Amino acid sequence: MTVLITGGAGYIGSHTCVELLNAGMKVVVVDNLANGHIKALTRVENLTGKSVPFVQADVRDQDAIIETVAKYNCDSVIHFAGLKAVGESVEQPLDYYNTNFAGTVSLLTALQQTSVRKLIFSSSATVYGQPNYLPIDEAHPTSATNPYGRTKLMVEWLLQDLFTSDNSWTIGTLRYFNPVGAHESGLIGEDPKGVPNNLMPYIAQVAVGMRKELQVWGNDYDTRDGTGERDYIHVVDLARGHVKALQNLNDPQCTEINLGTGNSYSVLDMVKGFENASGKPIPYQFKPRRAGDIATCYADPTKAKQLIDWESEFTLEEMCRDHWNWQKQNPKGYTEDGDN
Repeated sequence: MTVLITGGAGYIGSHTCVELLNAGMKVVVVDNLANGHIKALTRVENLTGKSVPFVQADVRDQDAIIETVAKYNCDSVIHFAGLKAVGESVEQPLDYYNTNFAGTVSLLTALQQTSVRKLIFSSSATVYGQPNYLPIDEAHPTSATNPYGRTKLMVEWLLQDLFTSDNSWTIGTLRYFNPVGAHESGLIGEDPKGVPNNLMPYIAQVAVGMRKELQVWGNDYDTRDGTGERDYIHVVDLARGHVKALQNLNDPQCTEINLGTGNSYSVLDMVKGFENASGKPIPYQFKPRRAGDIATCYADPTKAKQLIDWESEFTLEEMCRDHWNWQKQNPKGYTEDGDN
């Protein structure tokens, strides 16, 4: 199997490359490097001892997609490419709809001109919006509350409509909860550009001395310690979920699958876990709640176990250990020596 990976030089994409290669598959990466790093792919090659052909192109470049599929004889696609910051999406909705939604339309239009009919799509638990009940299963109503989430939800609708019109497709939509951690080697990990939008990389940057303190948005939620609770999942577990989806989704279908642990950890749980892993204090300051934030969100991962034989394996301690191992080896990420 040869897998075309859009956005494969990014955080989740690079870890998925490692797991696919370790599982005996071939990969080809298309990435415009807006959020990705070419050094990540070099390190993937070092980790696996296998080559990772790379095409620098945008998913909206249909000719590049068609040419890449033909050149490398790709038979499936994992679609990671997209913008992913909730706050930024509110400020720049046109960029998000253009990249995430129109980009996917363009990708699928190109794929229709090839023989590829197997697609794994990188979606998000943000499509559920404010939880009506917990844990959240795939039957939970969808109601995205920001432009980022709405672009993911619109792509999900698009994929359902595409399958209705042409049931030769095999489509798995993977709804991620909160990816954290890094490869155990510390060679690849999360390297956000600018101020981190997610909790763990912000904590890591405080621990390594890049930032003064963590801002905790709200300490009066109806949770164990008053701070928000989320389902954090190790990025390697997440990457292995993509391998399992490719291996086990073979019949024509369009289905949605949660990838989460089924556990919830508070902001202060994550702070304590990272302090234990790093041996560094993580100073923090409580701030008022942010509009739109929710108290608790965690997955029911039963369907993933039943349908693709996947379940999470890493503990919170291991998530913090591996994320710190990456951060301390790469305090400025991939760009320490000035390259991309």
